[in-house]
Amino acid sequence: MSSGSMVTGERAHYLDYNASAPLLADARDAMLGALEVDANPSSVHRAGRAARGMVNKARRQLAALVNTRPDHVVFTSGATEAAATLLTPHYTFGRSPLTFSRLYVCAADHPCVLAGGRFARNDVIALPVLASGLVDLEALDEALSGHDNGAGLPLVAIHWANNETGVIQPVTEIAAIVKAKGGVLVVDAVQALGRVPVDLSANCGDYLILSSHKIGGPRGAGALVAQSDLMMPLPLISGGGQERGHRAGTEAVANIAGFGAAAETADPARFAECVAMRDAFEAGILEIAPDAVIHGRDVPRLSNTLFFSVPGVKAETAQIAFDLAGLAVSAGSACSSGKVGKSHVLTAMGVEAEEGAIRVSFAPDTSAAAVGRFHDELGKIVARARPKNSLAGA
Repeated sequence: MSSGSMVTGERAHYLDYNASAPLLADARDAMLGALEVDANPSSVHRAGRAARGMVNKARRQLAALVNTRPDHVVFTSGATEAAATLLTPHYTFGRSPLTFSRLYVCAADHPCVLAGGRFARNDVIALPVLASGLVDLEALDEALSGHDNGAGLPLVAIHWANNETGVIQPVTEIAAIVKAKGGVLVVDAVQALGRVPVDLSANCGDYLILSSHKIGGPRGAGALVAQSDLMMPLPLISGGGQERGHRAGTEAVANIAGFGAAAETADPARFAECVAMRDAFEAGILEIAPDAVIHGRDVPRLSNTLFFSVPGVKAETAQIAFDLAGLAVSAGSACSSGKVGKSHVLTAMGVEAEEGAIRVSFAPDTSAAAVGRFHDELGKIVARARPKNSLAGA
């Protein structure tokens, strides 16, 4: 097993990486090392300084992955907390207050962004997406053109890559529109991190929302990353002076150390190799059910993600069947698992898929055997749901 391999070895039938990637061995080792240092990282004695050194190392590792300065990284308990911190009307610019009067979000965003953070519900404006899943740039431009900057600046929050469809948003174009209208852009890069190149210095936004467990780090760690620390949100959690006053509370050293190790291991170039496997998954699905719909197929997507519907096959029923067969997949976002209802992402795209959809997400070391097993089980599921026309050509 390589140092970056999953702790439990190859889990050939785990196809739910967008919900959570298995813990990497490097991350586990970093966490175990941090647990050996039993001290508060704010303490000035030797043990405290050792713990602080682990936090600072992780800060450098994460900053290197997104090409920014380490002191622009603020660790949180996860992406949801990072979003709640950034999505607020109240910022400071140097020592002066700065107010945002409206928050503009994409209708297909993750629920933690759609919730609007600390904005009043009436001040959160949902932007439409095209049938492809891409945000409607004309609608964005029109909304910001009509914004009254005199009442407060516009804050825009949009995901880089969709957690269900894998559709990749044109963040550089979005950032240019927002900047031209005097706004500020928060980019939810949770699904993009480690899978596509993320460079905060390349005009892709003003802030990033990141999550540890999507890249093989532990659950319970996340970060907000700023292009510049001159403009920052008022803290969501105040108290002590941790994280340079941007997020109070004793740092979870072990989780942060694991996050840093996972960030150092992350390699978008390796994930690019997943395209061939994604194509193999799709080809098999369409051979079994030629009328299957691959959502977002005609626009740029993450190389490791596909989201599909088969007419007449209920996603929840299929998910249970896959699970019983030893295949871990999702019926949409893990944040809404167990809830009966249509994907809000599909609704935003105008898709009439009453049966729902299945999300398959994987990693470069996912085996060909997992692909074959998935197709075998899908064939059985379709045969049970459509016995008179269960296979292509039948």
